[in-house]
Amino acid sequence: MGRSQEEEQPMTTLTDVGSAAISLSNVSKAFETGTGTVLALDGIDLDIQPGGFVSLLGPSGCGKSTLLRVIGDLVKPTSGEVLVGGRTAAEARKARDYGMAFQAPGLMDWRTVRRNVELPMQVLGVPRAERRQCADEMLDLVRLTAFADHRPRQLSGGMQQRVAIARALAIQPKILLMDEPLGALDEMNREYLQRELLRIWRSTGTTIVFVTHSVPEAVFLSTEVVVMSPRPGRIAARVPIDLGYPRVDETRVSPEFYRAEAEVREILHSVLAPEGEVQQ
Repeated sequence: MGRSQEEEQPMTTLTDVGSAAISLSNVSKAFETGTGTVLALDGIDLDIQPGGFVSLLGPSGCGKSTLLRVIGDLVKPTSGEVLVGGRTAAEARKARDYGMAFQAPGLMDWRTVRRNVELPMQVLGVPRAERRQCADEMLDLVRLTAFADHRPRQLSGGMQQRVAIARALAIQPKILLMDEPLGALDEMNREYLQRELLRIWRSTGTTIVFVTHSVPEAVFLSTEVVVMSPRPGRIAARVPIDLGYPRVDETRVSPEFYRAEAEVREILHSVLAPEGEVQQ
């Protein structure tokens, strides 16, 4: 299927703006457990520019999800500073700068698809007519208008995840935080949702921070991949992904894609190697 003229246009983002959308300075996070203190994050310095699509990638337990939750003010850092658009993370959350989507869509089956999308606006006291109009706009964005009056159980897993994305975008957040939102899908649905997510991102200009375990997924989606080391989580490398947009199925088999994927994998292998071991 051919791409529309709009989709062929180069993406316009705010990535060249001087001030960061998200700025973390020397952020650490420790948890107290029954066996002692666990240091999950250690000395994280990270700036993310407006309009970027940044993936956090690393081995299980490296603190990717913890870092995402620190950015979203769901977890308080033990030390360091988190600024979102120049405000503290708590101020940004209160200002509704965030939307969040997780691996489980978390939809309420007693509400229709439309009323699920309306929920965050209802909590905020948005008038009924206004929230319905906005919900319908979001469902059009994720191409689910025809299913507005369905129940979530009547939708496929991929469609449910699109509803969750529509709900996260309903309050028009500046930043969308996503914790492995496609991880539970089969490969075909996952690749389809990757394309849809890029389309939505390019349409809205939202800054996205995306947690994944998949190297190909991170490379396909991102403007930059942030590779984290095993616990305690540190930034091992930041890899710009210069593949251009739009990204389509042919992108996945291009020489440029394979080179970027190989670079990220090499970094991952180096951070996972036992201390002193030289990677061949």
